[in-house]
Amino acid sequence: MTELTNRQIVLRRRPTGLVEPADTELISAPAPEPADGEALVRTTYVGLDAAVRTWLNDQPGYLPPVQLGEVIRAAGIGEVVASRCPAYAVGDVVTTLTGFQEYVLVRDDMFTTPVPGPAVDQLAVMSVYGPTGATAYFGMTGIGRPQPGETVVVSAAAGATGSIAGQIAKIAGARVVGIAGGPQKCRVVMEDFGFDACIDYREGDVAAALKQHCPRGVNVYFDNVGGPILDAVLGRLAPKARVVLCGVISSYLTGEHPGPANYVNLLSKTALMQGFNALDEWGRFDEAFAALRQWEQDGLLVHRETVMEGIESCVDALNGLFTGANIGKMLVKISE
Repeated sequence: MTELTNRQIVLRRRPTGLVEPADTELISAPAPEPADGEALVRTTYVGLDAAVRTWLNDQPGYLPPVQLGEVIRAAGIGEVVASRCPAYAVGDVVTTLTGFQEYVLVRDDMFTTPVPGPAVDQLAVMSVYGPTGATAYFGMTGIGRPQPGETVVVSAAAGATGSIAGQIAKIAGARVVGIAGGPQKCRVVMEDFGFDACIDYREGDVAAALKQHCPRGVNVYFDNVGGPILDAVLGRLAPKARVVLCGVISSYLTGEHPGPANYVNLLSKTALMQGFNALDEWGRFDEAFAALRQWEQDGLLVHRETVMEGIESCVDALNGLFTGANIGKMLVKISE
């Protein structure tokens, strides 16, 4: 095989706040040769999630921190270009932890999943038929459990997970109110994703807007942001409400997570607040994807992507999650 060059972005310094140029380095090295049991994948798209930023901190989580000098970890999709693994043939499309790099070695393990079908819509896989869609599905159906006529609120509603979670609630027959930043995002949340209303948290009083749009209280809250918005929604809970803790994007950069003062409403409203990790439901991903695929085929579910170009754009795309640069899934296109 002709020697391939692998460009990679490695971590050089622990970031504080947004990732600065000196925190990372773009390097070039020969692409690795697969050993027995391995396959070489050429990355097509890298997906950006808030978790990528948390992995750059020196704090343990459900995956260990990225070490200095290591390629920055991220989920992606790509095509097998060489294989010494029976599970993958040249030309197969797989999702895996590609990281910020053009080529990655994979094995037959839980981190790598072949994508079936002769014509793979890689954007749809990254937006819906992967961890993003599974997170929305299990969080909303398993913990939120929206019922017809209930009111569901979703924060970061224009984002990858929030947009899918809100549509799942609509499919269940609920009235869905989004929270997003800026008039353009609020318009997309209602016109493209079909929410009934959307609150612009940058304009005015979120608590007052919740009172206006949720006059009978909030039955389900799918929280992607934490902070003051979580506190405002907790102050508007209906009896027996369910609060789904999916993410805290408002405080990932600072690492400071102030506790909500309105948590006492969980007691007075006999409400539930629960965190979750979709990877705990790994054995049910096929169930989630079958439901999501059927809804998309029925015209009940749509997805949007924000795509940046080239390995050089990965850090800007990651920072863009925290500056509001994306609608739907944030992706970087690495190769054709």
